[in-house]
Amino acid sequence: MTGMLEGRSVLVTGAAGGIGRAAAVLFAAEGAKVLAADLNEDGLKETAEMAGGKVSIITANVASEDEAANLVKETISRHGTIDGAFNNAGIEGDWARTDESTLENFNRVVGVNQTGVYLCMRAEIRAMLEAGTKGAIVNTASIAGLAGAMYMPAYIASKHGVVGLTKAASMEYGRKGIRINAVCPGPIKTNMLDTLTGKHPRALEAMSDSTSMKRVGEAKEIAEAACWLLSDRASFVTGIAMPVDGGMIAGP
Repeated sequence: MTGMLEGRSVLVTGAAGGIGRAAAVLFAAEGAKVLAADLNEDGLKETAEMAGGKVSIITANVASEDEAANLVKETISRHGTIDGAFNNAGIEGDWARTDESTLENFNRVVGVNQTGVYLCMRAEIRAMLEAGTKGAIVNTASIAGLAGAMYMPAYIASKHGVVGLTKAASMEYGRKGIRINAVCPGPIKTNMLDTLTGKHPRALEAMSDSTSMKRVGEAKEIAEAACWLLSDRASFVTGIAMPVDGGMIAGP
């Protein structure tokens, strides 16, 4: 039995750890030819090793217009085409109340989380349109893109922006056979969660209690959702912002 992404050429950003790493490894296991991108070259090498050498790597800053465009060119150069993309690169930025936050932090977070997704998605769509092929794109938003939260104005704004970009683009390119969706992770065991909670047991416990399932998620659980959205099994799904959050957003 072939994998869900058998023979597909897929770009994954933010692949040096966490959700991006889990996705690159899973996509390769499901038969995809994966180009994994990140600024962290050592982390990328670890990702490739975990994937049994089935993933190729490239360093890039997704907030750079030229580097984002080059990621798509490299994907096509190495694999002949680009069939799918998981635009996952993101940062949390500094914690601060809105009146105490800085413009520098706001621009940095939005530059990676929102502009980076826009630049990658634009380049991916252009390549798919030029080739006249169908494709699928998944963007990493967050439950912070579906609801508000305190002390993270830049992060919240950027993730709401990703949801908006996803919905707008899905409406523009559905008739061209390009599906565009977003995953919205809840609390997931990653370095970002460690940073947000300060590795404090009570903070982690509070995160767990905020979900219906009374636990935090695993990076692979987000990767599984992204893999399904990229596959033909989700052939009639586009324009959604899918919570993968253990029920956190469902209610208090």
